Amino acid sequence: MAHPNEDLLRRGYDAFGKGDMAAIAELFADDIVWHVPGNNPLAGNHKGRDSVLAFFGKSAELSGGTLKVEVHDILANDEHGVALTRGTAQRGGKSLDNNGVQVFHIRDGKVVESWLYAGDQAANDEFWS
Repeated sequence: MAHPNEDLLRRGYDAFGKGDMAAIAELFADDIVWHVPGNNPLAGNHKGRDSVLAFFGKSAELSGGTLKVEVHDILANDEHGVALTRGTAQRGGKSLDNNGVQVFHIRDGKVVESWLYAGDQAANDEFWS
């Protein structure tokens, strides 16, 4: 039987894949912080649910809706979750195909903080810049 926080994260990735921002918003705390490393227009610390959803919207816009995240595995306990992922997208003749890790802090059934880690940050920066 999966941990409830694993289920929560799987619901989030499923909603992201469907573009269902309302379903994603329900999984986030109002004051969520989403840390995006790198040197590109999407990088930074996105603070608050609306800011994180705007980040998702900008990602979709810049990739022409081609951004896809494949989940290899999710590990979770009472306070944290870790997702092993592969992100792919197309943009202006460029392709992104990057393995990554995403770490989540979860409290009271809501994601309160997340950190993204790209397997190849330089390739990620090149794609999104």
